[in-house]
Amino acid sequence: MDIKLETVPGRTASLNGRVYRYFSGTSYLGMAQYEPYKAALAEGIARYGASFGGSRLGNIRFPVFEEAESWLAAFTGAEAALTVSSGSLAGQLLARHLKERGDLYFAPGAHPALWAEGHYFKGPFEAWANFMITECRRATRPVVLLSNAVDSLFARPYSFGWLEQLPAGAAITLVLDDSHGLGICGKKGAGAISTVKPPQHVELVVVSSLGKALGVPGGVILGRRSLIDALWHSPFFGGASPIPPAFLYGLLRVKNHYPFALEKLRDNIRQFRQAVLPNGLFQSFEDYPVFYTPEGRLGPWLEAHGCLLSQFAYPTPEDEPVTRIVLNALHQAEDIDFLSGIVKKFTENRKK
Repeated sequence: MDIKLETVPGRTASLNGRVYRYFSGTSYLGMAQYEPYKAALAEGIARYGASFGGSRLGNIRFPVFEEAESWLAAFTGAEAALTVSSGSLAGQLLARHLKERGDLYFAPGAHPALWAEGHYFKGPFEAWANFMITECRRATRPVVLLSNAVDSLFARPYSFGWLEQLPAGAAITLVLDDSHGLGICGKKGAGAISTVKPPQHVELVVVSSLGKALGVPGGVILGRRSLIDALWHSPFFGGASPIPPAFLYGLLRVKNHYPFALEKLRDNIRQFRQAVLPNGLFQSFEDYPVFYTPEGRLGPWLEAHGCLLSQFAYPTPEDEPVTRIVLNALHQAEDIDFLSGIVKKFTENRKK
């Protein structure tokens, strides 16, 4: 059943006049309701207006775009960065560019933002990895591998150690969608670039939404300078409006706040893991704020006890609902204790 909220959720959400503790969404660092960020956005809107509908290639330009891209590159460890108006556009811009240069192979569960004409694999991720090792060894054209960096739906990490087995003589590009990892995973939240280390002959490119952990309604492509320059000159990039510059101004104003929000988020994750993992109800991994459970009855139970979680059919309305608890940096220790207590009661009730 759809839940129509009356306020933008953060630590809590309002529904039919009742306040619920909110454990859903993707604002992992809490930026959607973080007061210093909202204040910085207000300053940005006063300076740049609510939006900017022009092309980045036009003669009227704002330095804030290049300043934000320089920071994103430095923050993640990428050689260069390019921002666009959404994570989906970032994926499509990159896929359109790469499909003219090689054969595209999509991992199971690859986000639709990456989809283009290519080879789609049905089966587990590990089977796809083994398939690609064999496929790359016999490839006669450049190969592009496209995958999510983590499985955010079912709260599972992906291993990329198998990249070492890819043949050195092949031209291979690895594209990772890090929308649910950038800002919260890896070294200081730097995401996949800080954790996935492909061999020298494999080029790593990362695309990501910025609207999740970092709170900016837009997307980014992270990779080599030569690739970013080529994308800059693409008509698909030049013909699109950019991120509203006020949000990039806000990002730069609070960039030093992100590490503290990440530390708070990880404290919340550790507290909840310690409380609930022994009951075997959830699937999760260390320092990740998503907790998946196959037990769909948990959703109505939590709602009845004053908590909202994430529970919806995905990837299509015909699929089974995916049930997950999502923590964010705005949650306080009392919220985690309250949630843990209700989950414990559910577990005890389920055994009866």
